[in-house]
Amino acid sequence: MANPEYSGKLDKSVLNHYLSLESPEGHVQCEYIWVDGTGQGIRSKCKTMDFVPKKAEECPVWNYDGSSTYQAEGSNSDMYLHPVALFRDPFRRGEHKLVLCEVYKYNKEPAETNKRHSCKKVMDEAKSSIPWFGIEQEYTLLSPDGHPFGWPKNGFPGPQGPYYCGVGANRVYGRDIVEAHYRACLYAGVKIAGCNAEVMPAQWEFQVGPCEGIDMGDHLWIGRYILERVAEDFGVVVTMDPKPMPGDWNGAGAHCNFSTLKMRQKGGIKEIEDAIDRMSNHHTRHIQAYDPKQGEDNKRRLTGLHETSSIEDFSAGVANRGASIRIPRQVAAEGCGYLEDRRPSSNCDPYAVTEIIVCTAVLNK
Repeated sequence: MANPEYSGKLDKSVLNHYLSLESPEGHVQCEYIWVDGTGQGIRSKCKTMDFVPKKAEECPVWNYDGSSTYQAEGSNSDMYLHPVALFRDPFRRGEHKLVLCEVYKYNKEPAETNKRHSCKKVMDEAKSSIPWFGIEQEYTLLSPDGHPFGWPKNGFPGPQGPYYCGVGANRVYGRDIVEAHYRACLYAGVKIAGCNAEVMPAQWEFQVGPCEGIDMGDHLWIGRYILERVAEDFGVVVTMDPKPMPGDWNGAGAHCNFSTLKMRQKGGIKEIEDAIDRMSNHHTRHIQAYDPKQGEDNKRRLTGLHETSSIEDFSAGVANRGASIRIPRQVAAEGCGYLEDRRPSSNCDPYAVTEIIVCTAVLNK
């Protein structure tokens, strides 16, 4: 197995010399990014273009070896990358681009882990409701040996309590990575809304949104890609595992805030309550959509402890962080706003999450 410490120990000042070289006029590097066959792994490769693309549709369809990404057999391995969203490249900078892609098989059908394809259809169908989303992406930083970053090698840090939104070297670990990621997302055009240290030490969160429709998944996946790349430069590992440490430690989720135009307008609390009622009838469907293993990963997290609901039961309440769906107290007081679905796991596919929410809460199907 390759040593993940190695890249973090390279002298970055050497790389900066080469990155400062000017690209030939009219030539840009476009990093094609996609989701692999695990449904949570990110892959990418780079293509030189002789023009600066202004939108994703201008970038050509490309291919790759799906047998090396858990998506095809070696005897029929070609998979196809269809560009769908374009962002600025915060690593190469200049005119260089990040190109988010959907994956299609040789028969022109979407790959099994291409959740964007069906999500886009649902978002188009519900477009008149103007669905907005915001996702709170929790994650954990690990040392190259798989141990939580900053934790004692032969023991544990003190109990949870001082770490959430903490300040100080004895309370937070890895802030440099968080700050670098935040600035890189802003540069790229990702709709990053904020960040904070989480309840478990070495665990952090960044928020993306508000995004309308399909943009939620696009911006979160690019935010994840940038996080992985930034951490790679620091020689630190990012895990989206929903329960990275067993025991009396918080897990990691991807709470999804959701609203429609009617929910955001005066008297929208009735729309919110009706949506929650419809969602309650499809609890199992939601759980299956909320992690790549159809609930198996989330089962370790949704225990009813550590600010979670039970995976077995649906619940809702005002300001209740132990419920499946929380109505923020301010929303209840103002009579309009949004709901927070606290069930999605940190390693969820945001396309699958937003699709099932719109299907049940808006389209009632």
